[in-house]
Amino acid sequence: MTVGGLLLIGGGGHALSVADSLDCEVFISIGIIDCCDAETNSLPFPLVGEDSDLPALFDEGYRNAFITIGSVGDTDIRVRLYDRVVQIGYKIINIVDATAGVSRSVTMATGIYIGNGAVINAESDIGNMAIINTRAVVEHQCRIGEFVHIAPGAILCGNVSVGAHSHIGAGCVVRQGISIGENTTVGIGSVVTRDIGPNVVAFGNPCRVVHKKG
Repeated sequence: MTVGGLLLIGGGGHALSVADSLDCEVFISIGIIDCCDAETNSLPFPLVGEDSDLPALFDEGYRNAFITIGSVGDTDIRVRLYDRVVQIGYKIINIVDATAGVSRSVTMATGIYIGNGAVINAESDIGNMAIINTRAVVEHQCRIGEFVHIAPGAILCGNVSVGAHSHIGAGCVVRQGISIGENTTVGIGSVVTRDIGPNVVAFGNPCRVVHKKG
């Protein structure tokens, strides 16, 4: 059963991964919103407009949206676009790759991307607009805040909490029971064995705070 048109908002590299995970048969039509021209669009869907066209495209029948711009430590653009499409009236969908393993007891909000081979285990809670990227593992009873990005190959052991707008770098390992504050960036390959506060950059094995964010 089809559910109307879908707009993918942003045509960069993250959009390529999202497009691979998308069940295209669900939607009557799929279009890309981006500032590039049609000749440079590498996605398998047509370029239908820019951000300024969002209200008109809603009236034309594109009623579903998904923000395909990624984030590494800065979620401002994703937040701005999310607020705009919600205000217009778009339904923000979730996209879960067919190869991902998601427990039936997981709670998910909206706008979430779960990538190829990712695993989310029992009783975890995933907030609005979170990205659980390729082969990331979110173990049982984890709490992932809104606009968080868990990068490829990161492993969150049981009962880990990640605050809103934080980024957990590729290949990180976070020990069970750890709390990571809001708007914090944990660098690639870090091993997190102690709680990390909000608004900092941290990395290493063991992971240590390097500096505060301005």
